[in-house]
Parts: sequence; structure tokens; C-alpha cells
Amino acid sequence: MKKLISVIALVALVCSAVFAAKVKRVDSDKMTDVDGYWNDNDVKIVCESLIKQCLESPRVAKKCAVIEDRTGDIPVAIIGKIKNDSTEHIDTSIIEAKFRNAIINSGVIDFVASKNERELLRDEKEDQTDYAADAKAIGAETAADFMLLGSVKSMVQSDGKTGVRAYQVNAQLVDIETNKIIWSGEDDSVKKVIKNAKVKL
Repeated sequence: MKKLISVIALVALVCSAVFAAKVKRVDSDKMTDVDGYWNDNDVKIVCESLIKQCLESPRVAKKCAVIEDRTGDIPVAIIGKIKNDSTEHIDTSIIEAKFRNAIINSGVIDFVASKNERELLRDEKEDQTDYAADAKAIGAETAADFMLLGSVKSMVQSDGKTGVRAYQVNAQLVDIETNKIIWSGEDDSVKKVIKNAKVKL
């Protein structure tokens, strides 16, 4: 019995050595694409394009100037939702975060917390009213002027051997008070040809 246990342990050790994952670190800017699906490079490409379009839009600049003249402060936006209308799983919260970070850091528009984040903040303020001497005021939140919305769509063609996968990312900045779209942009520069692989429709 002891010999059998030893043999099993040896086999397990050999198998773990054979099938151990091999990891190689690469530069985050290096283009990597192993399966043709949406990846971090695609996020970077479309976000850089759309953020540039938004910040350089004359309509956005004009609207921001009007709000700044009226309030004495730069406009405020909130992330609505970047919807995933593609045929695959895409974590669009990464796109939302990149948009928010870049626009905040540009100094053109501020952002307020998202709906879920606001609920946490309100819970904290309610807790402060019971336990903190310098509790932050309830009802003193900053209202957003704009909402950022968008979507990711994918288009796929395949003959069973070669597949083409293309993406279109749309984004809009909407005036919350009037529902007017003050900026709308799209990026369809991500297109991939996948050879010798089955591409799911």
C-alpha cells in the first residue's frame, strides 16, 4: 500500500511538472492577440480615438464655456453605460473607466460618482450623521450636466477556416437637462482576420 501511494505521488509530481503553466511577462504596450477576440489593445485603440474626438469637439467646448460662464465652474458629467452589444463577453467598465480618467485629467469636465457609488456614499453620510461630529451634509451633492453613453458592437464573417471580426464602438455625451446629444463619436478601426480557426457568430 505504501508503495502504491508513493507511485501515485510520483505520478502526480511528474504531471504537475509537465502541465505547469509557463508565464512570460511582456511590456503592457506590446500588441498581443492570441485568439482574435476583444482585448486590452483594442480598448486602448478605441478609447484614445474617441477621447480625442470628444475633447477636440467644438460643440463640447462651446457647451462647456456656456456652463462655466453661468456657474463659474467647469461642467460635470456622469458615466451612464457603455453597452456590450457584441457577440462576445466584453467588460465595458474598463472602457468607462478609461473615458472618465482621461476626461477628468484633461481638466475640461469633472465627473460625479456613478449610481452604485453614490448609494455607497449616501450610506456613509447617513452613518456619519450618527457618529461623526463633522458629518458631511446630505443633500449637498453636485448634479451632473452631461451623461456619457455608448455601445460596443461586433460583426463576424467566417467560412469555417478564415474569420473576420470587426468592432464598432460608439459614444455620446448627452445634455441631461435637454436630452440633446452634444457630441457623438465612433471608432471602427479594430478589424481582425483569423486564419485556421473557428469563429463563432
